[in-house]
Amino acid sequence: MTENPSRARISPAPPAPPASPASPAALPAAAADADRLAALGYRQELRRSLGVLGNISMGFAVVSPVVGLYAVSQVGLGVAGGAWVWALPVCLLGQLLVVAVYSELASQWPLAGGAYQWSRRLAGPAFAWLTGWMWQFAVMFANTTVAYLASPWFFALFGLTPTPGRLVLVSAVFMLFCALVNAYGINLLRWFVSLGIAAEAVASVLVGFALLLFFRAHGFGLLTDLLDAPAAAGVSTGGAFLAVVAVGGWAFIGFDACVSTAEETKDAGRQVPRAMWWALLSVGAVVVLNAVAVELAHPDPAAVVRGEDLDPVTTAVTAGFGDWAAKPFVVVVLISFTACLMASQGGAARGLYSLARDGVFPFAAQVRKVNRHQAPIGGLVAATLVSAAALPLGLESTAMGSLITFGTAATFLPFFLLCLAALLARLRTGWRPCGPVSYGRVGTVVNALAVAWTGLEVVNICWPRTVLAPPGAPWYQVWAALLGTGLVTLAGLGYLLVRRPQRMMRDDAFGERPAGSDEPTPAVH
Repeated sequence: MTENPSRARISPAPPAPPASPASPAALPAAAADADRLAALGYRQELRRSLGVLGNISMGFAVVSPVVGLYAVSQVGLGVAGGAWVWALPVCLLGQLLVVAVYSELASQWPLAGGAYQWSRRLAGPAFAWLTGWMWQFAVMFANTTVAYLASPWFFALFGLTPTPGRLVLVSAVFMLFCALVNAYGINLLRWFVSLGIAAEAVASVLVGFALLLFFRAHGFGLLTDLLDAPAAAGVSTGGAFLAVVAVGGWAFIGFDACVSTAEETKDAGRQVPRAMWWALLSVGAVVVLNAVAVELAHPDPAAVVRGEDLDPVTTAVTAGFGDWAAKPFVVVVLISFTACLMASQGGAARGLYSLARDGVFPFAAQVRKVNRHQAPIGGLVAATLVSAAALPLGLESTAMGSLITFGTAATFLPFFLLCLAALLARLRTGWRPCGPVSYGRVGTVVNALAVAWTGLEVVNICWPRTVLAPPGAPWYQVWAALLGTGLVTLAGLGYLLVRRPQRMMRDDAFGERPAGSDEPTPAVH
């Protein structure tokens, strides 16, 4: 194996002390976390200051009930009428299967850059690098999408008329502001994100219950009424439901942001899995509540089906509360988008940092840098530049629509690859999770179901559908998911074949140094 000359090797680690009732519980928590990280091959460089609530806030912000609902409600109503809301529990249950797999992996290997780090141990260096590459670009381009979708709300707040150029400019300002907050480290990031999700959670829950209890305009029968939407769209009822499931998955991604901050979370092996469950379950409950509430409070859902109302959420809120609620609601939405972008941008930076410290990402020496605030500044700059480079696509709405479609597909593909790698490791090598969280034999069944769900969703999202594209959209937007995923995969394969980054990785399947070993810990930076 070729040794990476840019990585510093430390002196041999001393043997582990004999087991005793006071060990390891008697160790200070910070020292225990640092020792755990060292056993996995890395030095503690980021500031470990997050508790479980801080970690939950990162996942909650990225999944974001407001952002998720805005992304799917108009398309859902337009394609499947009032019955579209039943796709949400299906997507939520499917993603909970993924969380179960991720929980076991994060518990055994609590490392930033989870997709890359876990698959390296489960399936080998080449597979790991390609999985990490795909995950990184999915997150970075998703950040482009979030920044772009946030910018119209800025203009709505001040009553201004946006133009394509102004939308791109404001999106860039959003991105730069979030990058500056990220650059000051995890504590400031946690403060901003926690403030944002507090406002979002309170507003979402209160608005949802108020619409449902006091401003309902329709009976619950609407929840099973297709409103002739499939026929109007030219698809069957089953085809409409599959299309909504493809879109609905977007509302329940981002919980892996909890993993991105694993090296900054105390007792990460226990707390990160717990945070992922809480983040997805709480967001899922709020999304389903608000989806039902918005639909039942909307004065004319059929107008959404006809394409006459492109913003059913705002319509329902203002119809129920009155026009005075429009501005406060815009503020809540802006805060939600900002918190989402901030947390997701931080996750992208930490993923790049994880790749770069192994020397397997372009310009690794610069990307792996950590600043005096113990923030991954190199990864943050790189992630922001890549996301910002895609913003000019916003000058052409169909191009930005293609990026949104690609982002959904590229997010589910790493979910599928990682769940598949874990299942194959269980079946072929007898791997069993050995962290604080393990589901035993049930975990294998859940893992198999997660592979089936994510594989179905990858195919479902990549399937070219005119019903999910705007009327008259060019062919490349209809095929955007498959084309975008294919291009990024080919670029990753090209880099893999030419530069062979997999040779830089340790050959340590499942691994960490055995307790008590006198062998040096490889590649501690």
